Amino acid sequence: MSLKLKQIAISLATLIMLMPGNIFASGESGGQAELGTLLPLWSVIPFVGILLSIALFPLLAPHFWHGHFPKLSAMWALLFAIPFLIVYKGAALYEILHIYLIDYIPFIILLWGLFVASGGILVRGRLQGSPMVNTAILLIGTLIASLVGTTGASMLLIRPLLRANSWRRNKVHIVIFFIFLVSNIGGSLTPLGDPPLFLGFLHSVPFFWTFNLFPHMTFVSVILLILFYAFDTYHYKREDKPEKVETAPDPLRIEGTINFLFLFGIIIAVLQSGLWQGTSFNVGGVHMEFQNVLRDLSIIAMGYLSIRFTSSKIREDNEFSWFPIKEVAYLFAGIFMTIIPALLILKAGAQGNLSWLTESVKTPNDYFWVTGILSSFLDNAPTYLTFFNTILGNFFTGLPEDVAVMRLIAEKEIYLKAISAAAVFMGAMTYIGNAPNFMVRSIAEEAGVPMPSFFGYMFKYSILILIPIFILVSIIFF
Repeated sequence: MSLKLKQIAISLATLIMLMPGNIFASGESGGQAELGTLLPLWSVIPFVGILLSIALFPLLAPHFWHGHFPKLSAMWALLFAIPFLIVYKGAALYEILHIYLIDYIPFIILLWGLFVASGGILVRGRLQGSPMVNTAILLIGTLIASLVGTTGASMLLIRPLLRANSWRRNKVHIVIFFIFLVSNIGGSLTPLGDPPLFLGFLHSVPFFWTFNLFPHMTFVSVILLILFYAFDTYHYKREDKPEKVETAPDPLRIEGTINFLFLFGIIIAVLQSGLWQGTSFNVGGVHMEFQNVLRDLSIIAMGYLSIRFTSSKIREDNEFSWFPIKEVAYLFAGIFMTIIPALLILKAGAQGNLSWLTESVKTPNDYFWVTGILSSFLDNAPTYLTFFNTILGNFFTGLPEDVAVMRLIAEKEIYLKAISAAAVFMGAMTYIGNAPNFMVRSIAEEAGVPMPSFFGYMFKYSILILIPIFILVSIIFF
C-alpha cells in the first residue's frame, strides 16, 4: 500500500476511534461478549466505503482503479480491523479468523479450482452469435450450473459466447443476461450450485431438497430466456453481419476434455465434505472440521492437475488469464473483513442495532425480500445462514438442529424456500452479489465489451428487468 493510502487509512481509523458513542466505550476488550449487541450501525462505514469504491472508481478513475484496487481493498479492511483488534483483542481476532478460515479461504479455493479447471476446456469451431445460438448457450449454462456450480458453468461458457458474438457491436445485454441466468439463477437446484445452498446442506438440509426450487427457477428462467431472445433479436436485426460469419465452415469440437475429470473431482470433494464427518480441531479458537480441510486440499490438487495436464496452447487459445480470479480474491478479501460488523449486528437480532429490521421479518414474503436485498450487497451465504437460524429460532427453539430442520421442512417449508430462492436469485442484482458476476464482467471487459458500471448494471438492467420478475415470484410462491 502506498504511503498516502496508509496515511488516509490511519487518519480514518483514528477518527472512528474518537467518535462519541463508539464501540470502544462498550463491553470489555478481549472478552467473549456478543459483539453484535455492542457494535453501532456506523461501524459498517468501511463496508459501505469498499462498496462505493467498487461502484465509483471504475467509472470516475478507471486507470487508478485498475492499478490500485488491491490497495484500496486493503485500506478499507485495515480501517476496520486495526481499531477492532486494538479494543476487542481476542474476541475480535476470533471473528476475523472465523470469517477467513470458515468462509473466505474455502470460498476462494472453490472459485479458483472451478476457474482453473473450466478455463482449460476449449470449445473450438465457429458459432454464429445469432439469437437462437445465444439463447441455447444461456439455456445450457442455466441447466448445468447446478451440477458444476455457477462459477464452473460461467467460466466454461462465457468465452465461447463472447467469441461467437465478437463481430457484433451491441452485445452488452448478452453478458448481462448471462450473469442473470448462468452465474446466478441456474445454481438453484443443488448445494453444488451456489454457496448458500451448500451451507444449508452442511446444516442438515437434505441434498436433494433443493429440487423443490425447480418451479421457482423454471418460472424465472423461462421469462428471462424469452426476454433475452426478444431483446437479442431486436439488436441482431440491426447488425451488419459479415459474410464470413454466415458462410465459414468450422465444426464444433472440444479440447482439454481431461478437465471434465478435474471438475468431477471438485464436485466429489464438495460432496464428501457434507456427507462424511471427520475429526475436528481448533485454530485460534475457530472450530475446524477435517473433512472441510480435505475438501479444500482436494480442490487445490484438482486445480494443480488441471494446470499440469492442460497444454498452455489450449489456455492461450481460450484467452485464459489470471486477472479475473485475482480481482475477486483481492476485492472479496476486503469485503469479507469489512462485512463482519454488518453480519454480527444482524445475528444479534433484537439486541442489535438492526432490531427494527429483524423483528419486522414475519411472513415468507418478508423473508424472501429481506434475505434477497441483503444478499445483493452482503455475501449471500452468511446472509442465508443468518435468516436460516432466525427461522429455526422463531419456530423450533431449543431443538437439536437436525430435528429442527426436519420439522421446518415438514411444517414450515415455505420459509426455507423463501430464503433459498432469494439468496440465489438476488445475487444477480449487483456485481458483488455473487463472485462469478465479477469474473464474467472482467473476462468480458478483457474481450473488449464495454460493461456498465456498478450503478449502471443496477439501474439500467437488474432493477428494471429482475425486480418485476421477483415481484411475480413473491406473489405466486410466497
